[in-house]
Amino acid sequence: MLLWVSLLVLAPVSGQFATEPKSVIFLHSPWTTVFQGENVTLTCKAFHLDASEKIKWYRWYLLEKTQSETSGNTHEVHESGDYRCQAQDSPLSNRVGLLFSPANLILQSPLDVFEKESVILRCRAKANTVLKTIKLYKNGKVLEDHTVEIPVGMLTDFHIHQASLKDNGKYHCTGVKEDNELVSSNSVKIEVQELFPRPVLRASSTQPTEGGAVTLTCETQLSPQRPDVQLQFHFFRDRRSLGSGWRSSPEFWIHTIWRENSGSYWCQAQSMNPSVQKQSQRLQIQVKIPVSHPVLTLRAPRAQAVVGDVMELHCEAWRGSPPILYRFYHEDVSLESCSSPSERGGSCNLLLTAEHSGNYFCEADNGQGFQRSNTVSLTVRVPVSQPVLTLSAPRAQAVVGDMMELHCEAWRGSPPILYRFYHEDISLESCSSPSGMGGSCNLLLTAEHSGNYFCEANNGQGAQRSNTVSLTVRVPVSQPVLTLRAPRAQAVVGDMVELHCEAQGGSPPILYQFYHKDVAVGNRSAPLGGGASFNLSLTTKHSGNYSCKADNGLGVQQSEMMLLSVIVPVSRPILTLRAPRAQAVVGDVVELHCEAQRGSPPILYQFYHKNVTLESSMSHSGQGVSLNLSLTANHSGTYSCEADNGLGPQCSEAVTLSITGLTGSRSGPVATSVTGGLLSMMGLAAIALLFYCWLPRKAGRKPTFDSSRNPSASDPQEPTYHNVPSWIELQPVYSNVNPNRGDVVYSDVRTVKVENKQAAASDPELLKNTDSCVIYSQVKGAYTAAPKPQLLAASTPHR
Repeated sequence: MLLWVSLLVLAPVSGQFATEPKSVIFLHSPWTTVFQGENVTLTCKAFHLDASEKIKWYRWYLLEKTQSETSGNTHEVHESGDYRCQAQDSPLSNRVGLLFSPANLILQSPLDVFEKESVILRCRAKANTVLKTIKLYKNGKVLEDHTVEIPVGMLTDFHIHQASLKDNGKYHCTGVKEDNELVSSNSVKIEVQELFPRPVLRASSTQPTEGGAVTLTCETQLSPQRPDVQLQFHFFRDRRSLGSGWRSSPEFWIHTIWRENSGSYWCQAQSMNPSVQKQSQRLQIQVKIPVSHPVLTLRAPRAQAVVGDVMELHCEAWRGSPPILYRFYHEDVSLESCSSPSERGGSCNLLLTAEHSGNYFCEADNGQGFQRSNTVSLTVRVPVSQPVLTLSAPRAQAVVGDMMELHCEAWRGSPPILYRFYHEDISLESCSSPSGMGGSCNLLLTAEHSGNYFCEANNGQGAQRSNTVSLTVRVPVSQPVLTLRAPRAQAVVGDMVELHCEAQGGSPPILYQFYHKDVAVGNRSAPLGGGASFNLSLTTKHSGNYSCKADNGLGVQQSEMMLLSVIVPVSRPILTLRAPRAQAVVGDVVELHCEAQRGSPPILYQFYHKNVTLESSMSHSGQGVSLNLSLTANHSGTYSCEADNGLGPQCSEAVTLSITGLTGSRSGPVATSVTGGLLSMMGLAAIALLFYCWLPRKAGRKPTFDSSRNPSASDPQEPTYHNVPSWIELQPVYSNVNPNRGDVVYSDVRTVKVENKQAAASDPELLKNTDSCVIYSQVKGAYTAAPKPQLLAASTPHR
């Protein structure tokens, strides 16, 4: 029983049976045909792998319908039909047909009949039925004839000894009653089954490697209806028994197998009771010997292989189980056309070309692991071809400072090859190198490396020269120098100044750009190198810092800054005399103020009295300067001033100063003399004062006299004199315009030529006379004591 269960467990592992064993029905008693009114007990058994666990239920089926479910594995029945059972976690059993017969005579047979078993067929009469004779039929033919009287209720058994396939067929029995009535039984079909199928011998490997282990398994399966039968196994190689003979285990272990253990293996399986013996088919086991390390031999017609020779490659392993596959390799690339199975080594022929130079090896493989030969080098001598020179730079245009690689390579030729490099027919000795894969030379480029290059390749069978390759090494521009070229030492408004920018180094073309206060003012290109110029017609706006940039596509360089100062010549200065009263008197302090409205500082001012120099003063700010005089009688006369900033002096109009010797009350006589005129001119004075303020604003400039910047502006009673060109002067008219304060205020009215048309056009009245305008000046009388005569320092100008 245990052996049978173990075979069921092993069967799925070996691959013979893939499904789980079914449930099995056993009969007690063993007959499938009984009389009506009798009972048959069915027993359901399960043989699945988890049978060790307790089965909790059994289901019983009649004619495919569930009849009942029990916790035990037995079930008593009394109806005819096909019965099936199912144990928990097992598939349904096969059908078992039961017949509960009402006949007087029945033939009883067991549920299953197996080979070599003794089978009983029981012909049984019903109670109270007496038969004189009983006969057994097989397929309609009489087998046995019992002519003796059969007692009432007795049984008649027919025996089949050691059942076999020849016993298959339909059986029934007949009987003759005392009244000679013939009665016949039911038919029983007998099919003799195999107790177990012919075993199959399996091996863990049919081509094991020598020295390895092999497991033999004799696979078969007992019928589930005979769980009590035990099997034995016997293993053979050719005609020799393996091991000690019969054994209960279906496995046989060969722990170490050798080459001489190759052969035909088979097994036998035998049941003890009944004695059934079966033999498996033969299984060929070929013990493989791994190939040894092969040897590669190159066979050429001469000592030195040359292009065009036929080379034989021969590979042979001295030990190894055939067949052996030989493969040949050149530089790790398989020579497919040379692969061949052989027992005596493999060969491959090559018609040599230059590409056949290199390393060769072969492999031998018989399925037990390949072995590789040592590497054999082959050199096929080939003259060098014309080499190719390549110049490689890190950018499209070679630039000074780049690392240039010169690479020379002959695509054909036997190594070693000596490569030499030349620049303008001069050998670059440091770059010569022997190589079979081309030679290289690195140059740190300078401007001198421009020119023609070529290389030579030589392997001792004639030198070959490459084509010439030209190289142009571009030089980045250096920092340019900006030069300002003017017609004089000091640049003056109206001069033509040339700005010239030039980079001493750099490959053309070079683009030059000129900047004024970081604003581009123009550019010029120098296609052939050198510098470039840019001209300016100077105005006052052209003062400031200038620079230039040079760019040849390899980086921009900027010059140093250069300052250009545009000098403006001074305009004609205006001399103004400022006195404390309308009529200058001895002892008064008079301020002479000279100022040029236009001109670049520093400006040197000089004051003249009757063309005699009184004082010189330098203005570094561009403003005018002043000179104070404490008047004496000698100060009467004409005054003028001169302004000069180095570009030519300019002289003012002359101003006449009359000095009286009046002392005591100074305002009475003067006021008396002008009372009538002052009253008649008050209206005109008011208009004149308004026009005086309006005219500078329309002309876009300040008035000639600015009291806020005048040291004497704090005294509102000082009179002011303006020198106006004599050709536009008119006869002044004086009037007192401020009689209430006690001060004497006069206005000097003159007409001047209008320069500002816009100012004139804004006043309809002035449009009537476009050739003149009105200038107003006021002179205030003051009653201050006359200071001592003194001159202002030249370094302290006043306005």
